[in-house]
Amino acid sequence: MTKRHAGGVGVSPTRHGAVLAAMLTLILGVSAAIYVGVGSNDGAQRQEALTHAPRNGVAPASTGVWVGAWSASPSGSEPGTETNGLAGRSVRNVVHTAAAGTSARVTLSNLYGHGPLTITHASLAVAATANTPAAAADTMRRLTFAGNTTVVIAAGQQVVSDVVRVAIPHDGDVLITTYSPTPSGPTTYHAHARQISYTAEGDQAADVTGTPYTTQSTHWRYVTALDVLSNEADGTVVVLGDSLTDGITSTMGENRRWTDVLSDRLRAAAGSSDAPRYSVVNQGISGNQVLVSGLGRPAGNPSGLTRFQRDVLGRTGVKAVVIVLGVNDILRNPGQADPDAIVAGLRDLVDRAHARGLRVVGATLMPFHGHRGYTDQRESVRRTINDRIRSGRVFDAVVDFDKALRDPYDPRRLRSDYDSGDHLHPSDKGYERMGEVFDLESLKGAAPAEL
Repeated sequence: MTKRHAGGVGVSPTRHGAVLAAMLTLILGVSAAIYVGVGSNDGAQRQEALTHAPRNGVAPASTGVWVGAWSASPSGSEPGTETNGLAGRSVRNVVHTAAAGTSARVTLSNLYGHGPLTITHASLAVAATANTPAAAADTMRRLTFAGNTTVVIAAGQQVVSDVVRVAIPHDGDVLITTYSPTPSGPTTYHAHARQISYTAEGDQAADVTGTPYTTQSTHWRYVTALDVLSNEADGTVVVLGDSLTDGITSTMGENRRWTDVLSDRLRAAAGSSDAPRYSVVNQGISGNQVLVSGLGRPAGNPSGLTRFQRDVLGRTGVKAVVIVLGVNDILRNPGQADPDAIVAGLRDLVDRAHARGLRVVGATLMPFHGHRGYTDQRESVRRTINDRIRSGRVFDAVVDFDKALRDPYDPRRLRSDYDSGDHLHPSDKGYERMGEVFDLESLKGAAPAEL
């Protein structure tokens, strides 16, 4: 290679500075391209969304990892919305975050719609306080989709918004608002939010006061995920479960599901133990089973096997999976539930996770003596499944919720202070206990190698 000495082709100081400036511009351009590629590696729809610069704010910071800050599984179509959906109303969903971030994006779903859903205005803001439709100062952002303020979501589909630059807090509320002016058919929703959300007449998506939002709702509508670009998490834990994970008997608006406790523990332990730096997203659906889906097309309350791709593998930055399913396969079976079939279904879920290199923690099935569905035969099936789970031949690691919450004097039932009163679902104290007994280090590592 020829070396250029001082006596060769000379470069003036002015020209030298220009060359450096040009090189710096090139490097910054390449870095931005790399950022877009990394940020969009979890699905074609996200890739399309992120290749268009948002029109409503500064370009997102390029540091951190995309993780799930919140998510909820669409569980069916909302009764009473079969014809018009929520046409002419602004829907302000209140969601609680499991990770902080410097940028955010939102997933909207029309999975259960029978026709196209037209969203002409969508926004995101940090809530001013807990349990309010009012936005914190200077946090309101209009959402765009491939650079457009209007998006049409086909029946059975979902869309991911462009990235907006906004500081999202950990353990805080975020307001995600949609407005559709036209009838769209059934509203896709998550039935049991344990969180108050709001609606207002007309297009109030940009409102920051919360005053127009006079109607309350206990559902999450249309929105199914909030992702953030985070410096405090390296990945996402997805919890696939039923009402015990959905938190059906936890106190409304206080975020006392066992997954909320797990999320807080993981963040508190970050940097001070061998616990991984993960956020937690809750993919519980009340009444969910491993094997059997509900009625309809698409099926309402789809089984764990049916929704695993959508609700687990489709989540952002997933590193580990927690499975808390099986009780409803016993309770809702009109005949005699087959423990072999239920365990085989659980193993199928584990195999799918392993194919993606994901570690799987599974839970034992908690007792339900005293519940209206209890029989001695069903108790026998529950114990058989728990024996298989504890043997270590189903999951990579086990969290023994049965042992942690059962009555030591009658292991067929929940301990009285852990019982919500229906003898199936925990109290707030019971949910707290579930989150506390979870071994954080059990989430660490990849799937074991198949021999």
